[in-house]
Amino acid sequence: MKAWLDADVTVATVAQRLRDDHSVAASESSVRRWIATYFADEVARARVTVPRGPVDPGSEAQIDYGRLGMWFDPVSAKRVAVWAFVMVLACSRHLFVRPVIRMDQTTWCACHVAAFEFFGGVPARLVCDNLKTGVDKPDLYDPQINRTYAELATHYGTLIDPARAFKPKDKPRVERPMRYVRDSFWRGREFASLAQMQSDGVRWSTEVAGARHCRALDGAQPLRVFEAVEQDALIRLPHRGFELSTWSIGTVGVDAHLKVAKALYSVPWRLIGQRLHARSAGDVVQIFSGDQVVATHVRRPSGRSTDFNHYPPEKVAFAMKTPAWCRRTAELVGPSCEAVIAEFMADNAIHHLRSAQGVLGLRDKHGCERLEVACARAIAVGDPSYRTIKGILAAGTEHAGEPPQRGAAAAAGAFLRGPEQFGTDTGSIA
Repeated sequence: MKAWLDADVTVATVAQRLRDDHSVAASESSVRRWIATYFADEVARARVTVPRGPVDPGSEAQIDYGRLGMWFDPVSAKRVAVWAFVMVLACSRHLFVRPVIRMDQTTWCACHVAAFEFFGGVPARLVCDNLKTGVDKPDLYDPQINRTYAELATHYGTLIDPARAFKPKDKPRVERPMRYVRDSFWRGREFASLAQMQSDGVRWSTEVAGARHCRALDGAQPLRVFEAVEQDALIRLPHRGFELSTWSIGTVGVDAHLKVAKALYSVPWRLIGQRLHARSAGDVVQIFSGDQVVATHVRRPSGRSTDFNHYPPEKVAFAMKTPAWCRRTAELVGPSCEAVIAEFMADNAIHHLRSAQGVLGLRDKHGCERLEVACARAIAVGDPSYRTIKGILAAGTEHAGEPPQRGAAAAAGAFLRGPEQFGTDTGSIA
């Protein structure tokens, strides 16, 4: 029995184990009385609470959500649950209430920003619950703070100090007023919209909750104590507003793209298969490998955002040589080359794209000057095709006096007699 109590086994579980494992037919209340009689010291020791003493002005705020009730939302035409975001300054007991119908990352951070603006400053330490919007991985000694929440704390110069899991007494100054908020602010009132509800929450925090006589303050009003001793002790608000960001994590696919929300963004191909973090803020998406930014894109609602520099050059050579690229490159070679490419692009540019790429690819072997002369030669003979230009360069006849044969690359002979030499009458073949 003592081992169970030392392991913090509840009385209900003790009674259940006695019935199941030891055939002791004892009710929970009987077990509770027996423990109180025979383990009086242990029971008394467990009930001991050490007072924290006074809290320095501006040093701490305690934060939590509390359920208010159900409300008919005229926007969605449905009944929705309403929760109260509550931040209480531990020294003055002055509090801020903001009703919400969502408890996502955006709402969590927006409520903090609204609370800081309401108080006109920032407390040095934030004691919050272990919600996923605040703490990714609870731990007594090294909690892993949500990255967006950590950015907010860094921006405002405050410290996040999560309470221990399942220990509501770690933040009693926000836990105890929840019933008061629900009874005084919520019950028996009607609200036409969420905006009205939130504006009424600000007014109620100042005019009602701020003017109450608080027993913990020897009957003083929280608002008066706040104005007298705590307001000037808060950290000043930064000049620049907080830009809300959203973090996500995903695996890079074989196409070197990472999915963020409903869009896909390219990253360097060497990161294929790795899990990367993405930060979305405003119109920009940044992708991180560890603490290093490996890609930056303009934010998109859907579709793909691809930077071809993220691929090996040989993989994107064809995709990079678009019709626009062909026109720009031909301008650098010369007017004759530009005229040849313009003729390719004039009608169904996509079907003639490979020919245009082939002509411009001849620069690598023969140089721009020879290619320009060969293009002029091909235009002169009336056959500015890839095969003709390649044949001119291969034969080295771009500067020759006589015009080359059309399709000069072909060395085989040809039937050169005109069509009049051929007829359908087999009896009069020449």
